[in-house]
Amino acid sequence: MAKNYQKEDLIKIDGSIGEGGGQIFRTAIAYSALIQKPILIYNIRAKRKNPGLRPQHLTALRALKMITNAEVEGDHVGSTRVLFHPNEIEGGDFEIDVKTAGSITLMIQAILPALLFANKKSRLVLKGGTDVPMAPPIDAYRYVFFPFLRKLGIKVNLQLRRRGHYPRGGGIVELEVEPVERIPPITLTERGEILEVEGNSHCVKLPSHVAERQARSAKSILEANGIKNVKINVEYYEKGKDPHLGPGSGIVLWAKTTGESLLSGDSLGARGKPAERVGEEAALKLLKQLKAGGAVDVHHTDHLIPFMALAEEKSIIYSSEISLHTVTAIEIAKKVIGADFVVKGKIGEPGIIEAHPLLQ
Repeated sequence: MAKNYQKEDLIKIDGSIGEGGGQIFRTAIAYSALIQKPILIYNIRAKRKNPGLRPQHLTALRALKMITNAEVEGDHVGSTRVLFHPNEIEGGDFEIDVKTAGSITLMIQAILPALLFANKKSRLVLKGGTDVPMAPPIDAYRYVFFPFLRKLGIKVNLQLRRRGHYPRGGGIVELEVEPVERIPPITLTERGEILEVEGNSHCVKLPSHVAERQARSAKSILEANGIKNVKINVEYYEKGKDPHLGPGSGIVLWAKTTGESLLSGDSLGARGKPAERVGEEAALKLLKQLKAGGAVDVHHTDHLIPFMALAEEKSIIYSSEISLHTVTAIEIAKKVIGADFVVKGKIGEPGIIEAHPLLQ
């Protein structure tokens, strides 16, 4: 991918645009690494309570610095201004440790596009949080997003070795990525009929009934709303054989339909939060996306934007909900790599998103 571009003047991105969060920083440096153009990002996370880089953002930055042998200024916690000047993308074996419960999935979002166009296969050991607030849970990647990428011919493999919950972290994930020559177009416009809902309900350093109650609650709500074929796996660990730091719990649900779709709902446990409520939240989130009628849920819409931006032909999806996050992700793709998007719909409502190829 990078060989199609020539280095030009410094790209400048205002990190306060749109939702003004860490997503802007992650996606901007991801695109910069991919096209090997220097980028200056300022006002980083300006709309957050604690502006500037947090450990998980800093870890993603340093990971891309290592992968691209980049020159970097401003790589410290609290920095609101980063200059990132990448070079060639080098695959290989890496170990990346957030050293907190910072999200591993958000780190993957930042580094995966570059690794897809590295000069060789990459194997990574990622340490941090796998199931933490304000981030995609690892099971959404394991059971929904990565299987979809493999259907596209993108060879990615993810193995969960140990879960990590907030605040202790300690999660371990192994990621393998093989380089690609191209990213095929994505078409997800027809949800079709719901065949079944599957799920995974887990708990660590907690009694097994926590995961069981989460699953029962979710199944009860889904069945009450007309979904009869519900299969939720229950994951727990015997006392004395539980390797996690914990405690923690969570559930991820996903729908299988007659059409190609990416529709899921999830929820995390927390101190004082009944397991029944955790299951209920995940079920209601999934039902909301299903009732909207789209083929892609609100969170997977965000995940697909970089792949649509880089696809070799026109991509089109029907999203169950266009979020401010989505609109911001599209704006960054436009500004950094000149991607051409058309959005037909309003924020908070279902809509069609089209991405047109960069190179004719």
